[in-house]
Amino acid sequence: MLSSHAEAVFEVVEIVPYQPTWPIQFQAVAYRLRQALGDLAIRIDHIGSTAVPGLAAKDVIDIQVTAAALDERVRSAVTSLGYIQLEGRSDHRPPNSSAPESEWAKWLFIQPPGVRQTHVHVRIQGRPNQRYAILFRDFLRDHPATAQAYAELKRRLALHLRDPEEYPEVKDPAVDLIYLAAEEWAASAGWQPGPSDG
Repeated sequence: MLSSHAEAVFEVVEIVPYQPTWPIQFQAVAYRLRQALGDLAIRIDHIGSTAVPGLAAKDVIDIQVTAAALDERVRSAVTSLGYIQLEGRSDHRPPNSSAPESEWAKWLFIQPPGVRQTHVHVRIQGRPNQRYAILFRDFLRDHPATAQAYAELKRRLALHLRDPEEYPEVKDPAVDLIYLAAEEWAASAGWQPGPSDG
């Protein structure tokens, strides 16, 4: 059961044009996370649509914290900043994944009241979901036409799906199509994640 604050965060799906201030807003949050987490954060990355220049998105800064484990020290560091953990979260597993469901586990935190809307995803170094987020972002950055088609999909879903719980359920299979293309691109281009963003 989500708190009333958490329910309010997911109440409306609205897709807005790309905002040039999103990377700056990410850096401000990432700095605070780095100060709290120190070496517990192997990487802190700007992920999701707000991390792709020119891509329309929900006005939510998605941040991936890569950690060695989902342990209490990480939880305590993130919640010390006021972030609220949403229980029972895991990532959608694409159809080509042979990894067990446990490999797609994560922790998800949302911003405290009064702070710009932010989702902090804590994932384990080397797990497929940790790689997925960075690869997906980098593929869209390198393929602007695909990014624009993805933006149009999101706009239409937001317009026609009144239940925000259905939005990711419908979007995930379409995202899988992009992800499968991203995996082919990664293999042919020799893609590797660049340095941490924060």
